[in-house]
Amino acid sequence: MKANQKSRFEIVAREDFSDVTYLLEIHHPLMAKAARPGQFVIVMSHEHGERIPLTIADFDRKKGTVTLVVQAVGKTTREMQQNCQVGTTLYGVAGPMGVPSRTSGARKIVCVGGGLGVAPIFPQARAFKEGGAYVIGVVGFRTKDLVFWQDKFRACCDEFIVCTDDGSAGIKGLITDGVKLAIQKHPDIGELVAIGPPVMMRACAEVTRPHKIKTVVSLNPIMVDGTGMCGGCRVKVGGQVRFACVDGPDFDGHQVDFDDLMSRLRRFTREEKSAMERWSESCRMKNQIAPGTLASLLPAQAGSDLSDGSLVLPDPFEEVEGG
Repeated sequence: MKANQKSRFEIVAREDFSDVTYLLEIHHPLMAKAARPGQFVIVMSHEHGERIPLTIADFDRKKGTVTLVVQAVGKTTREMQQNCQVGTTLYGVAGPMGVPSRTSGARKIVCVGGGLGVAPIFPQARAFKEGGAYVIGVVGFRTKDLVFWQDKFRACCDEFIVCTDDGSAGIKGLITDGVKLAIQKHPDIGELVAIGPPVMMRACAEVTRPHKIKTVVSLNPIMVDGTGMCGGCRVKVGGQVRFACVDGPDFDGHQVDFDDLMSRLRRFTREEKSAMERWSESCRMKNQIAPGTLASLLPAQAGSDLSDGSLVLPDPFEEVEGG
């Protein structure tokens, strides 16, 4: 790897939140200076790697770093989980991309993060707070052991609600239960911003719809170039075709066609499964990972049987364990 790439894309910190969720802090002063809440980057971990979009979870202009929180749900993100350690480098990081989130206007905001969206909702909550808004944070996890960044959220939220599936931390229930509590206590909420699995964002939009609360969701569809050329990230919003990479990723949650979005997200399920199987077999041959380890990390699924060598991937668009 070239020296100039090392200086630009070196991983300077890593933290593992769970078996499938990990944080990478990357030294990139120019990107840290340019980054805004709501934007994303496209990453290549090595020369022949897949280009994947990742929302910027944090940035520090003084340190010159950007932070990405990744969930290992497919071949590339699991490969990165194994290989991306402190001192290693990423082959390519393009960005910041996308239209920055608009963080002014409403004086009372609810910032909701669930699944893949817990980390990237943080810079938005911080920006709203810095803009003088009253910020209510609502985040959802499966269990207490998977909760992270509580101190960071509490530092920028006037109120902070944690929801867990099993009730081991915060309130027991879905993330929409936390949203309902916030609305009940604050009828003057002006806006809600939600980042997470499509099913969660749609549920939040349906909760706010009868209250006529402006609802913004961040969409992360299949993406290749990130410049609007490939058309892979097209979504339907208000009956019109939009491109998430250049028109978004933020859109009006009450106008998004979530059925179309989720259908498109699953278009390459078979190919993703095949790529994962080939990679996991290669890892076993190299003795880098014990047989059955990947299967043990996957959530149990009714009727699944891995004894025939097949591999059932977790659905990255549902509530995936690990935040």
